[in-house]
Amino acid sequence: MVTTARTERQFGTLSGLDHIGIGTTDADAAREFYAELGFTDTSFDYTGPLPGLAGVSGHESTEARVVYLRAGNPTVLGRAGIKLVQLLDRPNPPLPEGQAWGEPGICEVCVHVNGQAEFYEDLVARGHTGLMEPNEADLEPYQTHCGLSYVEDPDGAKIELIEWSTLAAGWPLEEGPHGVNHVAFGVDDIERTRAFYRQLGFTGQLFESDGYFEPMHPWFGERTPPRMRMMLLTNPYGGALEPVQHYPASPDMRGEWGRLGTFEFAIGARCLDTAVEHLGGLGIELVGEPTSLDVGGGATWRYAYFRDPDDLYVCITEVRA
Repeated sequence: MVTTARTERQFGTLSGLDHIGIGTTDADAAREFYAELGFTDTSFDYTGPLPGLAGVSGHESTEARVVYLRAGNPTVLGRAGIKLVQLLDRPNPPLPEGQAWGEPGICEVCVHVNGQAEFYEDLVARGHTGLMEPNEADLEPYQTHCGLSYVEDPDGAKIELIEWSTLAAGWPLEEGPHGVNHVAFGVDDIERTRAFYRQLGFTGQLFESDGYFEPMHPWFGERTPPRMRMMLLTNPYGGALEPVQHYPASPDMRGEWGRLGTFEFAIGARCLDTAVEHLGGLGIELVGEPTSLDVGGGATWRYAYFRDPDDLYVCITEVRA
């Protein structure tokens, strides 16, 4: 309890990656797909106005259906969830043309799966699109053994299925998916990103790599695949962050707020007011005002946005369901 209290004072109740925002043309179809990936618990399903987004979305008003899903079988390896967003007053903007992986913008949802190779084969056998067959690697600096594969969601988002077998050895994990492990996003200066998010509670680091990941090369089409430097920044209370820097730099693929596929991520807060105060103490300004919504069933959703060093709009969120 002393450690938790000290951490809350230091980081303003911020609690790691809470969820990844995913734009969709059909929230029901997306919900059915993500249920197959283990996201079966609904925190809320809200339809109506989303205040406080003018500075983020570029639109004075936004009407949307928002389905907030958690894993039915979460573990400490992946406690974060997903937020499906179907815009209702305008079409969801398309995926950025030519987006591969690691350009400035949000790259993917990464789901931790115990038995990911078999899970991938089952998803593909059921008709889902496979983007990368299972492969394995030992990652520096701790020789952490990792198995991974990729599938595609109904709107074209890349979903990584990952298994940290050396970390999970001996744990009583059930077979199958266990929630979001991390979000990957492209940046211009990875050292600047590491320093920025460290002050928001991402103080651990599981691996760092620098080189060419050949299984991703087909995603770049006619472009020459860049060298990628990436690292996994961890937080003891939630999911992780995986910033990626390309050498040479790649085109901007952030796109608009609410676009199809992965368009944002959110950091959780046990108390939004305390978290906002912590951001202010760090000189991080909000984009718009904090918002509180009654999302039905006695649940309350509170959120605020800030801009990170790479002009990514990051959500701070508090959900009481």
